[in-house]
Amino acid sequence: MRILLILAGLMLGVAVLMTVNSSSVSYPEVRELAQHDTDSFQELSTYFRKLAELKGAPYAFEVLMRAPLPPDTDPHLLGHIIGDVLYAQKVIDGIALCTDDFRNACSHSVVIGILTEHGEGSLPLVAETCRQAPGGTGAYTMCYHGLGHGVLAYVGYDLERAVAMCKLTGTIEYRDQEYTECVGGTIMEMIAGIHDPLAWEQQVTKYFKDDDPLYPCDASFMPEVARERCYTYLTPHLFTAADLTPSGAGPHDYRNAFAFCDAIPLRRTDLREACNGGFGKEFVALVKDRDIRTIGTMDEASVKNVRAWCAHAGSEEGEAACARHALASLFWGGESEPDAAFLFCEVAEGTSQTRCYQELSGHIAYYLSGTLYGQTLCARLPEAFQKPCGIL
Repeated sequence: MRILLILAGLMLGVAVLMTVNSSSVSYPEVRELAQHDTDSFQELSTYFRKLAELKGAPYAFEVLMRAPLPPDTDPHLLGHIIGDVLYAQKVIDGIALCTDDFRNACSHSVVIGILTEHGEGSLPLVAETCRQAPGGTGAYTMCYHGLGHGVLAYVGYDLERAVAMCKLTGTIEYRDQEYTECVGGTIMEMIAGIHDPLAWEQQVTKYFKDDDPLYPCDASFMPEVARERCYTYLTPHLFTAADLTPSGAGPHDYRNAFAFCDAIPLRRTDLREACNGGFGKEFVALVKDRDIRTIGTMDEASVKNVRAWCAHAGSEEGEAACARHALASLFWGGESEPDAAFLFCEVAEGTSQTRCYQELSGHIAYYLSGTLYGQTLCARLPEAFQKPCGIL
């Protein structure tokens, strides 16, 4: 047995080395990054910024797609760094060079650049640009999530002002989804302070309270229409409030963090859904050490870990919400590799499995209706769920 384990380890090492070697033929930076041991996000940010400036942002995106990264490094945020350079190089035309890789980081950076350069009056131009965002049906509204990051930085991390600016983006056509996704982006930005750390440090203590972990989502200034998105993106703060520093796929106990959602009144099932669901969204990234590049192809052990963590919600309601949002994150509007989403349903049992396949069928029908790819995915579902998905 020991010999078999050693051989398996050697084979894995050879496979990794072959991948790095094949990538380095076209992209020598992949080999360079593999040979330099760094755990500093700041160093990686500087490296990819300089690479994008020297060889162009599209080239840097290709390197980022292939490069080995340290655990807990977020490629989405590195994608923002490269996207900022793309905007500087190509301005609005940069959107034509974006792809839907890194969960839309490129298009996010372009619209943030437009706002930063041209101000609040550029929101109509932002709308036009978001309509060109690469990806499926959900790419347009997710573009506004990225804008929310920039809006908060633009107003100096004054969250009330940011929410008011986000409101200007909403349309009847999309039932104000632009507005609510924008608010979600402001919450994520308020937690992390990505775009202007100095301004963020001066404001962050106003919006996170030790005696009320659900603030600012339960604040009086937060509009009702935007509360759901606020709770969905509040999860990393709830980890902090529970003194948790989650990382990797190992065993973790999330009960104390989930417990904060119980403070939401029982009658507000929509907000409790969003609060518990936010954990599922985070678990999908955490189980892969935040490497979103490989989420769509995660293995059975990983999807089982996500389900096990969702069970820490402590209630059927909370666990179902967590699993529902995890599935949505795995599928990601049809832009991710679909295998992990199907596997997530396959490992479920009983009514949980039935519910999972029903929800996956709904995602395929909503995001991929009328496409050959959608029909192909429908056919992968168990027969009982194919007709609602679109197979007659």
